Amino acid sequence: MASPVVEFKNVSKTFGGQKAVRNISFHIEKGEFFSILGPSGCGKTTNLRLLAGFETPDEDGGEVRILDRVVNHDRPYERKLAMVFQNYALFPHLTVEKNVAFGLEQRGTPKAEIVSRVKGALEMVRLDPDQFGRRPPAALSGGQRQRVALARALVLEPSILLLDEPLGALDLKLRKEMQLELKSLNRRLGITFVYVTHDQEEALTMSDRIAVMDNARIAQLGSPAQIYEQPRTAFVARFIGESNFCEGVVQQRDGAWMVIQRADGSLVRARGGEDRTAGETVKIAVRPERVELCQPGAAPATHNVLPGSIRQVVYRGEMLHVRVALPGGGDMVAAMRNEGQLRTPVSWQEGAACVAVFHPDDARVLEEEPK
Repeated sequence: MASPVVEFKNVSKTFGGQKAVRNISFHIEKGEFFSILGPSGCGKTTNLRLLAGFETPDEDGGEVRILDRVVNHDRPYERKLAMVFQNYALFPHLTVEKNVAFGLEQRGTPKAEIVSRVKGALEMVRLDPDQFGRRPPAALSGGQRQRVALARALVLEPSILLLDEPLGALDLKLRKEMQLELKSLNRRLGITFVYVTHDQEEALTMSDRIAVMDNARIAQLGSPAQIYEQPRTAFVARFIGESNFCEGVVQQRDGAWMVIQRADGSLVRARGGEDRTAGETVKIAVRPERVELCQPGAAPATHNVLPGSIRQVVYRGEMLHVRVALPGGGDMVAAMRNEGQLRTPVSWQEGAACVAVFHPDDARVLEEEPK
């Protein structure tokens, strides 16, 4: 089996007595689109800077490895990687061609080779060299500047491309287009992409795997489907999409499920919690789109059933969020596809009695948050 392209082994980084990265371990395979996702201040950009060589781990802070070699003290230019910054960092006094050629010129690449490689890199990001090559960055749109920054990185033919929130300054429509463009480039070129973002949808759309960071640690690492459908902690369940939470006391196991009693006496079954014992208080999460609403007495016997009343119907365009008030306290939100409110409005009215139902396989017992 081939060695990982990137490997962090028990890596830590401290700034002024504060841990920015705490004992982190992960690996990245060749050609993978790997995203580091989390809120501001969680340590995600520090990870990228450690990989790029702009920061070094603590003295006893583990190893950063690239292509099976420890690079803790290697300079950035020794690491066979390129980086696209959040603000693009283009030289305003140079043309597009000169910006893209800059790194090659610094390496002493022959002039004829520079011309052909710059042309190829611009075409790769779908910028016509004849149309855009002689323009200054100020004459470009945000999306075009982002493509120039990408071309400047790709022209160096790096083994690994680092991207630090490069789509943050773009409008929503262009951002969605560029998400697909970046994923396509990753597939077409076979270059390993390491992408830092705080945007959950961005990470879910583009990534092969995602490392979700919280408080200087990796809270969960897995495929987009694993992260979304099987969140390990309440933080992950809240940060990636939306979730309903229920709390209760463990009663017993029922095959693959854990049986939990809520404060109002109702029982719910959920996946996970194999390490939990009877009498422990646990929290479970279930996504709104997994919750259905039924008339009292009409719920399927296979599902968890929580009686309540409609508190609020929220119109959200393609989806409707129906908030159900539960008698034991708290709400349960059901996400329903909008079938056309002007033609066939939703039948649920505020104050109406209902039951919120969801299958035990769609509910997860959450792990305790690390201290």
